[in-house]
Amino acid sequence: MDIVGICGSLRGQSINRMLLNLAGDCLPAGASLDVVAWDEVPAFSSDVMAKGLPPAVSALRERIRKADAVIIATPEYNFSIPGMLKNAIDWVSRGDDQPLLDKPVAILSATPGPLGGARVQYDLRKVLLFMNAAVLVKPEVFVGFANQKFDADGQCTDSTTRGFVQSQMDALVRHAKRQQQLQALG
Repeated sequence: MDIVGICGSLRGQSINRMLLNLAGDCLPAGASLDVVAWDEVPAFSSDVMAKGLPPAVSALRERIRKADAVIIATPEYNFSIPGMLKNAIDWVSRGDDQPLLDKPVAILSATPGPLGGARVQYDLRKVLLFMNAAVLVKPEVFVGFANQKFDADGQCTDSTTRGFVQSQMDALVRHAKRQQQLQALG
């Protein structure tokens, strides 16, 4: 199973990148994670879109389209979705050939604060549901005080966090297999 990972932070040493790497480590046998770079996606502009999709946007859309599922690990900025992540999603959403249509998606979030990104997940779910993505409902993963749960090498040191992520990755793979079965019937 081919799973695309998207980190909502562009920072190389982001806690959410560490969380995304943990998700990849927790995937069941037969599933692999490819964390995509999307930092060259330009600011959305209808004027730019009228000239054709920029190469970075086309590449991101095609990679999502080919994947069996998507994992998004994102921080919470100002109680919501980081602007650059929302921008990338806005680009991906353009066109009749929606790559997130019926695509299984798992959301994780990590923050240094106590809530673990609950508000960003609420907003991100709304955006993805508008695009008819098949967002995994449960289990949810909110990693509060995340800076205390990863070491300097980016490895998770908290067994409870690892257990939550493991449960979500198992559920995502089951969810993706069900979506594939439904699409085969369809």
